[in-house]
Amino acid sequence: DAWMNRAGRPPPKSSRFRDLVNGDEVIHDTRTAILWYDDNLDVGFWVEEPAVAATLTERDDPIYKNTDVEVFIAGQDTYYEFEINAFGTIYEVFFIWEEAYERHGFDKVPEFNRYKEGVRCFPGVGFQPYPRGPRIGYWNWDFPGLQSAVYVDGEINNEKIRDRGWMVELALPWTGMASLAKSDGRAFPPEDGDIWRMDFSRFNQYKEAPPSRDISAWAWSPHGVMDSHIPEVWPYIHFSTQNVCNL
Repeated sequence: DAWMNRAGRPPPKSSRFRDLVNGDEVIHDTRTAILWYDDNLDVGFWVEEPAVAATLTERDDPIYKNTDVEVFIAGQDTYYEFEINAFGTIYEVFFIWEEAYERHGFDKVPEFNRYKEGVRCFPGVGFQPYPRGPRIGYWNWDFPGLQSAVYVDGEINNEKIRDRGWMVELALPWTGMASLAKSDGRAFPPEDGDIWRMDFSRFNQYKEAPPSRDISAWAWSPHGVMDSHIPEVWPYIHFSTQNVCNL
């Protein structure tokens, strides 16, 4: 368990996720935790799920069509999206705001050539029109050095047994985040007191029965709209050098 090995003990977890839109309590427990080191940003998810299921197995399959957990990390003019299902299959996209593409020189960076295969305009999801306009999405982009692992407490796709859930561990090297900081010049690793915006969510392929208002999307910090692509509503993450085990 990487969390035990690096932190010395399990880190403090977030509060329980709530409905993404209305903020209601939801049927199953989901929590996250974030730790940072000189080399990586580490993220964990604990996902309660009595019937763990997944179908997609190829990298960059549309993982949002399975029950998944997701991480978003915002730069000033960019953001990164990561999704993973219980098989450990990942999906990731790097976004650049259209209005900043030339203004901040992304058009001069070969890896962000907007005319390559796997690159397209992205207007958003549920919150449109977005005040800042569309983004350019790079579905051909892979986070350099990313490591991920999934542990299932149960058996995937076996409806005859009741599962307990699954856990995700991620390690995102700071060296892979240079493109996020092209506009704002933030420090990598962050400095004590730095504040970023990130989002942590879970999307299900089912809804709790009425009278619940469950929309099948849950998050640490509700958004008020069915859309994860709104950095302004993501939680503020404060980086501190204080040992989290002593908080």
